[in-house]
Amino acid sequence: QVQLVESGGGLVQAGGSLRLSCAASGRTFSGYGMGWFRQAPGKEREFVTAISWSGGVRYYADSVKGRFTISRDNAKNTVYLQMNSLKPEDTAVYYCAADSLGVHVGRDKYDYWGQGTQVTVSS
Repeated sequence: QVQLVESGGGLVQAGGSLRLSCAASGRTFSGYGMGWFRQAPGKEREFVTAISWSGGVRYYADSVKGRFTISRDNAKNTVYLQMNSLKPEDTAVYYCAADSLGVHVGRDKYDYWGQGTQVTVSS
């Protein structure tokens, strides 16, 4: 089992920035791709970004390209999501997830999920 705990969410004004963290514990973190997803009220959970174990492969949803950056520190078993130029439509619960098979966009590929952290962007 891999336990994932997100932190760093909060309330921010449009145009502002937040940095989310996802700390992994439990069985080895080694080899896992990691992703961030988000879910707004009344909407499906959607892909935001993902990163491979080495960090050499990164995927971004079109809606966040150029504004969000995913990174990881394997020595700390932590993945980060730097969010800049935030918009009200970025408001959602953000979840991190671990993928034992590599790095994918589809949420069905992910084995473990965190509990989520709320991000609210005011206009």
